[in-house]
Amino acid sequence: MTDMLDIRRPDDWHLHLRDGAMLSAVAPHSAGFGRAIIMPNLVPPVVTGAQAAAYHDRILAALPKGAPLQPQMTLYLTDGTDPADVIAAHRDGIIRAVKLYPAGATTNSASGVTDFDRVRPVLEAMAEAGVPLCVHGEVTDPSVDIFDREAVFIDRVLDPIRRATPGLRVVMEHITTSDGVAYARSGGDDLGATITTHHLVINRNAILAGGIRPHYYCLPVAKRESHRLALRDAATSGEARFFLGTDSAPHTDAAKLQPCGCAGCFTAPNTMSILAHVFEEDGALDRLEAFTSLNGAAFYGLPANADRIRLTKRDVPARYPTSITAGDESVTVFDPGFPLYWHLED
Repeated sequence: MTDMLDIRRPDDWHLHLRDGAMLSAVAPHSAGFGRAIIMPNLVPPVVTGAQAAAYHDRILAALPKGAPLQPQMTLYLTDGTDPADVIAAHRDGIIRAVKLYPAGATTNSASGVTDFDRVRPVLEAMAEAGVPLCVHGEVTDPSVDIFDREAVFIDRVLDPIRRATPGLRVVMEHITTSDGVAYARSGGDDLGATITTHHLVINRNAILAGGIRPHYYCLPVAKRESHRLALRDAATSGEARFFLGTDSAPHTDAAKLQPCGCAGCFTAPNTMSILAHVFEEDGALDRLEAFTSLNGAAFYGLPANADRIRLTKRDVPARYPTSITAGDESVTVFDPGFPLYWHLED
């Protein structure tokens, strides 16, 4: 029985670090990753190359000295995004990708795209220059059930965008359904998909059964058990199109515990221990490295990290904090609901 894993340092291809006191609090918990795609949905959002460069510097200042993490910045796509600024920022190495939020789809997405025809020139320029598009894949039509919004987005928005913009590299971020898995598998080398840690662990019962549990509420919301199992199958398959994007999304407890609370799970502290548990449970420990360390780098055209990490299975559970402090506030750490015997070694 395997009780030790030595793998290339993992990357996180979807991460929220926030800003200010929250950035200072949460950045150290992702510092052990090699690279991370940083989400741009601050207030105000990161919409220009200059803003991305400034945010990059703030992140580096918040990381512990010597941390391996290399922030990979993104721009927030709006109806008024300047194609020339996007291409220049990518050419100059300031950004790695552009993020599409349908307006109103998730946290701080009010500035997102309202009319996809308006951003067509940006998408065409990105396709020509090889700039990836990271997509929050949900429609915001109030007539569409929240559990169906990912599937409807694929049909109404994503597939038409890809057909109209040949060569555009697209990442379907945080897929949550068997529909998302199937569509990702139907694409070619220019289509990838990230899967979060928490969506491999929870289904919608975790949020709703026996009482509302706001710390399991996220967007896209967790779906039926059949969808969770489809995600597990995809993540543990070793297929190159699927890779880790934690979508670790810290919110203060005060913001989560409201009549209308924030969506997001803060999984950065214990992600690797949870993933080792999941992959062992599914008999796929030999494919953990592909999911966390190889597939995403290959999609983005980057080399795998040269250095390595070690996970060791012990008889006693790893100890992670139940919460961390951010300024005067607390942030609850995601609880997978089972003990974590895989320890991430220093």
